[in-house]
Amino acid sequence: MPDTSRRPCRLHRYRFRSVWLLNAPPTVVYAVLERVEAYPRWWPQVREVASLDERSGIARFRSFLPYDLVVVASETRRDPGAGVLEIGMRGDLAGWARWTIVPGEGGTRAVFEQDVEVRKPGLRCWALLGRPLFRLNHVLMMRAGRRGLAAWLARG
Repeated sequence: MPDTSRRPCRLHRYRFRSVWLLNAPPTVVYAVLERVEAYPRWWPQVREVASLDERSGIARFRSFLPYDLVVVASETRRDPGAGVLEIGMRGDLAGWARWTIVPGEGGTRAVFEQDVEVRKPGLRCWALLGRPLFRLNHVLMMRAGRRGLAAWLARG
């Protein structure tokens, strides 16, 4: 019999993709997105970012639902030429997230992709019933992030 204890449950796994169209040059958007310590200034749901070393840090998120997610994020790819920023995550979420920044119509197209497994025990208990709310929570967080970044870029 195969060992399924290490295999992620499909109910606990989430894949997200968001596309943000921004009115700024790709190099400027990339420069803002690579400064993760500044995310709490323009993205309300990113409550805290603390550096551990040059390539990793701890981040705390909280969106519409009343729970915090804390992750240790480690840089896995930083490629300004390709417009890619990618991290691996462990903690309340385990997996990866990636920004891909490319020229768009009159500005920049920022694509956010994420593939994670929820590890926070309290959220795992609610996997079946909570899944639609967890997905909505993410949508609201991404909407606020896009608005916050657009306003941040507009201020220069």
